[in-house]
Amino acid sequence: MVSGYSGYSEELKSILENAKNEISNATDSKQLNDLRVKYLGKSGIVTSLMKKLKDLPPEERPNFGKVVNELKDEIEGLLEERKSQLMESEKQLLYKKLWVDPTMPGARRARGHLHIITKVQKELEDIFISMGFSVVEGPEIEQPWFNFDALNTPEWHPARDAHDSFYINDEYMLRTHTSPVQIRTMLSRKPPLAIVAPGRVYRRDYDATHLPMFTQMEGLYVDHDVTVKHLKYFLEEFARRLLGENTKVRLRPSYFPFTEPSFEVDIYFNNRWFEVLGAGMVHPNVFKNVGYDPEEWRGLAFGLGIERIAMVKYGVKDIRDLVRNDIRFLENW
Repeated sequence: MVSGYSGYSEELKSILENAKNEISNATDSKQLNDLRVKYLGKSGIVTSLMKKLKDLPPEERPNFGKVVNELKDEIEGLLEERKSQLMESEKQLLYKKLWVDPTMPGARRARGHLHIITKVQKELEDIFISMGFSVVEGPEIEQPWFNFDALNTPEWHPARDAHDSFYINDEYMLRTHTSPVQIRTMLSRKPPLAIVAPGRVYRRDYDATHLPMFTQMEGLYVDHDVTVKHLKYFLEEFARRLLGENTKVRLRPSYFPFTEPSFEVDIYFNNRWFEVLGAGMVHPNVFKNVGYDPEEWRGLAFGLGIERIAMVKYGVKDIRDLVRNDIRFLENW
């Protein structure tokens, strides 16, 4: 503290008290610097006191200089303390101003949309649901019995070869179609039934029209007296609803181990024919494998690649574009 000094002690105390009040009430660095100049600058109050030394008697000068230096030291201490407080406060305000919450959305957000494959899958599901089908799903890791044996596909069939299918071990594999979902459904339900089974399937293919993983949808309808006429109706109805009223469908004889008779199905769209799916009447052996009496029940089945349908509908030339995640491609649909 400033010690007393005859004739000046009250003045020094007053200066110190004023300095304390003004410095403690300074609200920013500029105001604090102005106070530093006011008290300690070349023309400041403390500097002016030091100039009075020459007017004092020689014996009083040492004590007077001492108390003025004490005053100067105290004011400097007050200024430094307040400076630290203001710097911390201003730093916090700056941090608050600059702080950005990375979890908050930006000022401009681009709205996304369904992927073209998801979009087509939902369209297909809606079409078949409106015709009385229900949507069912099953495991992607499957047992060969459900994937092949139950579907009348013997061990010598080339689809069972390791060059065509992905095997995890002798007991499990990645399903090559969603037909195992049909088998599981028939094992757990009694006919009549009408289902579609969408989902990912896996085959050892990769080129402009094939992927090692793609999305398939298979349909199954089981009832009394089901015929090819019912199959043609379902296929024509789905094609017209998905691609337009002028879309035509034709069936060409083919072979699949799980249907008899079997057909390749072509769709006439945009002035050309596209081969888009396989279909047929459920083979009696398949019904026997799931405990259905083939003398009592008849069924139809069909399977399509959703990527293939998307390519036909939207004119996509290379199936690999559907999985490359190129935003320039995806924004077009």
